[in-house]
Amino acid sequence: MTRPLQLNPDRLFPAEPATRAVARRLYAAVKTLPIISPHGHTDPEWFAGDAPFANAAELLLAPDHYLYRMLYSQGVSLESLGVPSRKGPSGADPRAAWRIFAANQHLFRGTPSAIWLGHVFAEVFGFDVALESATADLYYDRINEALATPGFRPRALFERFNIELLATTESPTDPLTHHKAMRASGWKGRVVTAYRPDPVVDPEHEDFTHEIERFGEMTGQDVHSWKGYLEAHRIRRAAFMEMGATSTDHGHPTAQTADLSEVDIHDLFRKVLSGVFTPAEAELFRAQMLTEMAKMSLDDGLVMQIHPGSFRNHNRWLHGTFGRDKGADIPTRTDYVRALKPLLDKLGNDPRLSIIVFTLDESSYARELAPLAGHYPCLKLGPAWWFHDSPEGMRRFREQTTETAGFYNTVGFNDDTRAFLSIPARHDVARRVDASFLARLVTEHRISEDDAAETAVDLAYNLPKRAYKLDEPAAKPASELV
Repeated sequence: MTRPLQLNPDRLFPAEPATRAVARRLYAAVKTLPIISPHGHTDPEWFAGDAPFANAAELLLAPDHYLYRMLYSQGVSLESLGVPSRKGPSGADPRAAWRIFAANQHLFRGTPSAIWLGHVFAEVFGFDVALESATADLYYDRINEALATPGFRPRALFERFNIELLATTESPTDPLTHHKAMRASGWKGRVVTAYRPDPVVDPEHEDFTHEIERFGEMTGQDVHSWKGYLEAHRIRRAAFMEMGATSTDHGHPTAQTADLSEVDIHDLFRKVLSGVFTPAEAELFRAQMLTEMAKMSLDDGLVMQIHPGSFRNHNRWLHGTFGRDKGADIPTRTDYVRALKPLLDKLGNDPRLSIIVFTLDESSYARELAPLAGHYPCLKLGPAWWFHDSPEGMRRFREQTTETAGFYNTVGFNDDTRAFLSIPARHDVARRVDASFLARLVTEHRISEDDAAETAVDLAYNLPKRAYKLDEPAAKPASELV
């Protein structure tokens, strides 16, 4: 006998009746607001080509490291799940991969993945029975039938999800072909890019040498000189801004910044280009580049996002076989107070600079991040991120940062996902959690319900638009692009 799939309208709301009633009212005020997704990793080719998604497994399972990392932890091979490797696309049968996924739904009990999947299955595809072994083929066939219809093409779903803006993330050497194609197509959906310079600022990146060469070829600059290297960044940042970029994104191992002398910078740059450097020198170069990126942001206005604290590709075999971003990134302890001080000493009092700081180290919320953002005009706190974009993680974030940084030194929510269909589910969770947190403040008589309602709207919509400068003039039209 199959189990029903039901989404309780009060999910994630407080159990206490009076607080739940307030949360319901606050959530009703934000439930249908447009989605602002200013940081994510969906594939821009989906929206440029608007081709139908291939099948359920390739859309929902293979790109989602939240899902296959859990399955991998239980001994399920990535090959059997259809995850591509360094050799190319997987040879696994998509239906067989989906059956494995269906048979292991119990692994996701209590996780945010279960919440997101339930929303996708019930709200997007209309299922009223749960996914399990007995319903695997029903799900697979019905989802595939839906994906073959016009209403489930990427652009139609973008509009159905009420997405006002979606940002993807590309490296400096990406030609932005898909973004240009979107712009030239005349489609009204607003999909922009974000400048992620990691491959050309991290000497320990496996493609650093190759990417530096491409960087020079694309910009026509001598990137083996410090002056030419910086100019290449300026050129590519400008190109990204033409495709709508309002932000940069920096996924460094730590939040370390530096402010070196010109002599020391040139010496360090020569070392990292030679390939003969120590781990400490690689870290110092990344630290200096955060300061250089901040200087450039003062010139061009791009918002900086700093995402430190992940030991990336921890599983050496998995990285060698499948490549980056395959679920083996692990959070580490992260210092911000000392790490950010060189940058803040130099630029932190300039209100033109906007830096959004994220963390995977929750112990830093109340001790470091909230006090820093509650003081420096350039700093804002990014939302609970990655491992912590869960109901519990979002609550902990609000509980530990609000008393020092308030709500208005935060930037609302961003979904940071490759799983396109989960975007409305993730934003819905954030809106429910914030409504619940605010409802508690109301019932404890700490704020009025009117103030809570205004704050709920700001958190869901206004703060991300403001933080990412999304109300400023749009980029140049396609007719003006070279």
